[in-house]
Amino acid sequence: MLLSPPEDDLLSTLNTCLSAHGLDHVAVAVSGGGDSVALLHLASRLAAAQNVQVQAVTVDHGLRSEAADEARQVAQRATDWGLKHTTLNWAGWTGAGNLQAEARRARYALMADWARGHGVQAVLLAHTADDQAETVLMGLARASGVDGLSAMPEMREVNGSCLLRPLLRHSRQELRAYLEAHGVGWIEDPSNQDIRFERIRMRQAKSALDELGLSAPALSQVAQNMAQAQAALDFHTQASARAICQLDAGDVLITLDSFAALPQETARRLLLGAVAWVNGGSERPRRQPTLMTLTAAQQGRPAQLGGCRIVKQRNRMRVCREHHAVRDLRTQPGELWDNRWRLSGPDEDGVTIAALGEQGVLQCPNWRETGRPHVAMLAAPAVWRGSDLVAAPLAGMANGWRFEGPMDEEEFFETLLSH
Repeated sequence: MLLSPPEDDLLSTLNTCLSAHGLDHVAVAVSGGGDSVALLHLASRLAAAQNVQVQAVTVDHGLRSEAADEARQVAQRATDWGLKHTTLNWAGWTGAGNLQAEARRARYALMADWARGHGVQAVLLAHTADDQAETVLMGLARASGVDGLSAMPEMREVNGSCLLRPLLRHSRQELRAYLEAHGVGWIEDPSNQDIRFERIRMRQAKSALDELGLSAPALSQVAQNMAQAQAALDFHTQASARAICQLDAGDVLITLDSFAALPQETARRLLLGAVAWVNGGSERPRRQPTLMTLTAAQQGRPAQLGGCRIVKQRNRMRVCREHHAVRDLRTQPGELWDNRWRLSGPDEDGVTIAALGEQGVLQCPNWRETGRPHVAMLAAPAVWRGSDLVAAPLAGMANGWRFEGPMDEEEFFETLLSH
């Protein structure tokens, strides 16, 4: 069958995306809605024509009674197209926070963990230019900066897995037209009409904005422009970090005078990158607390941000872990502690990895020789047998214990390209 130009364009976009990333084993995230069903159909045709392994994956959030049946419909559709299907279940919402945001985070984490465990190189998401435009509008409503207006990237990493959006330059209408041309139906989610959700309100407002020239293509172009500006800022931040930052036992040391002289946006990005490095990416601070902390840091005053302490040491600023953030963490030897440290030693029976704390510092007579301040020592990983301190390698008390952790400066500099 000859392809129509739009259909040929959709297949070409998908094929080009997979080829550019060297992918031959992917999964398509399918809710049953028109966008994801269209992407699954396109991927199934690509799998049949080329050496690409395609699976389908659906997340049932357990929030609607119809969801389980919709997942079964998706499974049957995938089977009809010769594809394997998996349903993942989430029941983790406590009722706190933003439902859509929490469900999205959970969905991505579930799919990423599943993909990593099944040899899937990337999970394909069916976001379109319309989704991109809605995201830009939400960013404008929040008075977002460059990062917020750069909206959704084509590729991002979650829990060590790749999430890929190959259809960002295509419209929702193109995908609906494609499905209609192939006689393929889809499920309409009633929540897509629920104006309690911000995205739905933006979707409804967008039709009026089209008349003013704020169309999906125009807003998507804004996102692309902002993404280019974001990349340039990240590049400058990384170059600045190479000149003024050092690592010390997992902490980030920043030359204070040079930091204070940086443009505010560069300094903000560098600070956030340092905090993310020290807290293991467990908490991303909000903008206002970040700006307040930035002002304090540039003036050499102590501050706290994202589970980290920022303290002045002579002509440098140290970003270290906050004891309160890790006070209750407990792991076994060989396990990851605080998303950063792994300790192993000669006698691992009956011991626990926990923060050094005040009582531990008192048992490390040589801790000052490390050059690290007391506040940083409190949050250092240590080996305990009950209430007895066995070892604290970062506090000068190794006793045969070894540690692995965030010590690679080049790795730190690379992370700044994504903050």
